[in-house]
Amino acid sequence: MRKQICIRLEADVEQIMDCRTSIKELDTSLNFVSAVLTLAGNKVRLQILFLLKREKRLCVCDLSDILEMNVSAISQHLRKLKDRDLIYATKEAQTIFYALNKDKLTTINSILDLLKKENVLI
Repeated sequence: MRKQICIRLEADVEQIMDCRTSIKELDTSLNFVSAVLTLAGNKVRLQILFLLKREKRLCVCDLSDILEMNVSAISQHLRKLKDRDLIYATKEAQTIFYALNKDKLTTINSILDLLKKENVLI
């Protein structure tokens, strides 16, 4: 296999500077999307995000029953999603319900829209 080498005769300094500026301007957004993708890269957390999108809100026991996992494991995943502000919790009597953070829905929906069910986008 032959090694590919970049042999550039002249750099497009304007393009390079413009790209650097764009990357710097997007730094906060790039960090956020990267963090979301890292979290959603875990199958269980992706399942939780999907279920919360579908059902609007669920408690840890509901998620435990649906995903057939113990409450402790689900709670750890919920904590990670909550720490990144992707979900929030509300308490009603003795039950804590989790839901998607509406401020983050655009990013979350973009990821979940990649899921297919019977060849139809969700």
